[in-house]
Amino acid sequence: MKRSHMCNDVTEKNLGQSVTVKGWVHKRRNLGQLIFISLRDRTGLVQIVVNQEQQNLFELAQTLRSEFVIEASGKVIARTLENINLQMNTGKIEIEASELKILSQADVPPFQILDENVKEDLRLKYRYLDLRRPQLQKNLMVRHKTAQSIREFLNANGFLEIETPFLTKSTPEGARDYLVPSRIHHGKFYALPQSPQLFKQLLMVAGFDRYYQIVKCFRDEDLRADRQPEFTQVDMELSFIDMDDIISINENLLKKVFKDILNVEIQTPFLRMTYNEAMERFGSDKPDVRFDMELKNISDIVQNCGFEIFDSAIKNGGSVRAIKVDNANFSRRQLDSFVDFVKEYKAKFLANISANGKTSLSKFLSDEQIKKIISRMNARDNDLILICADASNKIVFDALGNLRCHIAKKLNLTNTNDYKFLWVTEFPMFEWSAEENKFLAMHHPFTSPMDEDLNLLDSAPQNVRAKAYDIILNGFELGGGSLRIYNYELQKKIFDLINLTEKDIQERFGFLLEAFKYGAPPHGGLAYGFDRLVMLLLGNDYIRDVIAFPKVKNASCPLTNAPETIYPQQLNELGIKISDES
Repeated sequence: MKRSHMCNDVTEKNLGQSVTVKGWVHKRRNLGQLIFISLRDRTGLVQIVVNQEQQNLFELAQTLRSEFVIEASGKVIARTLENINLQMNTGKIEIEASELKILSQADVPPFQILDENVKEDLRLKYRYLDLRRPQLQKNLMVRHKTAQSIREFLNANGFLEIETPFLTKSTPEGARDYLVPSRIHHGKFYALPQSPQLFKQLLMVAGFDRYYQIVKCFRDEDLRADRQPEFTQVDMELSFIDMDDIISINENLLKKVFKDILNVEIQTPFLRMTYNEAMERFGSDKPDVRFDMELKNISDIVQNCGFEIFDSAIKNGGSVRAIKVDNANFSRRQLDSFVDFVKEYKAKFLANISANGKTSLSKFLSDEQIKKIISRMNARDNDLILICADASNKIVFDALGNLRCHIAKKLNLTNTNDYKFLWVTEFPMFEWSAEENKFLAMHHPFTSPMDEDLNLLDSAPQNVRAKAYDIILNGFELGGGSLRIYNYELQKKIFDLINLTEKDIQERFGFLLEAFKYGAPPHGGLAYGFDRLVMLLLGNDYIRDVIAFPKVKNASCPLTNAPETIYPQQLNELGIKISDES
């Protein structure tokens, strides 16, 4: 029997027709003279009815169990009025079976497919069963449609889809590499790409003006809800453009994707904000601007107040900052939980002032100072002011920036259907690593400094801004990019500033620098976290729900048990010996 229809496609328009459907038994109900079978495929459900008068067919239907794979043929008939199910696309019809065949029997599954209370570890161990769930099937179909929408846009705008190598060399790009030993070259290793960064720049040198790729990337780093060791990136690079060109193209790309997938019209142009403004106002370089609760600096009001925490923070180059929660009605227990929350971000202190001036800081602050704080925060009625201080502005920003998001979720201020995009620009070129005692590139070392800051490279590299930009949606970084260095001398200068030796430069990036000697065009690009984009389109909280076969927190796969030990013969071929030390 050749399948004529997918399950969800059999509707009233097929009344009187003979159809053939195939799929999994979702449910079987035996009502004595009739057996009803809910058949499921990736499109949805359709109901099949088997009459007792068809003895052989009825006896076969009695043997069906959940998750058996069957095929069924029959005439499409209307359901009786009392049996109409308006929750189903096929709820007004059913298929009166004339033929039935079991294609594959199934053991009792380790969990019911529609049971939402199954532990994730069990789901991932039997991921092929988990993927039968309608929600996960919907997720992967949305993922497919999103990729098609992106390709349609980029193809129509002159981009070429070009693949780049997976087996390449290890280059420092901010995370640990996954390494692949070579059988032919003992003692040498390939690295799986953290991104196609160097190759896409070489494609620009080669003259391919506009490149893109939806590509797997690999980073050996600690996992979290929106991070996986192998992830998918929408990668693009363009020549002879400036930042405004890249921003305009990508705003139009996102406009198409949100229209195609959600039928949502997003407004362009997006808000733009410098890195410094984002940190000052929201304490984050990926601010969620769906709600207020902005940070305010109150250091000038409280300086020299005699309170050691405030005085020490300001004296040592830090600050005292605050956020305001409108109409706050928190218990003492909740306020204490906020103190514990900011400790996760290394903040040792969190105080509060109510709009009526009540505060534990009254023995340190004068009434006039308290009034000035209330005025600056524009607090009134039942508003609450939360104050953090530290000698490190980074700690203050991290603590209050994350606290405002934490409180917003508790107060239901974040509507997942409210899409607030913005660009964060003018990132610092470098960040200081106390651990390594040197400057590191904040994005990557191929990012171009802003022209007006070039004179600061020698005297004050910490003040150099980069031609970098991130696209943010509702507190998530959707993607990031920059205009690239295409000048040999400037690229070498940046490598020197991050303390790469001449040997390091030549071994790791010599081929790129060599390419720049043969005529490199001005170029720049951007890369999206594709998994994260799909997650946000679906309103999900976990990136694993939009990946067919994800890893768990320790980067292992419960389904295949990867990573796994390998045979001694394989190790010998690779010239590798495993140390007994744990």
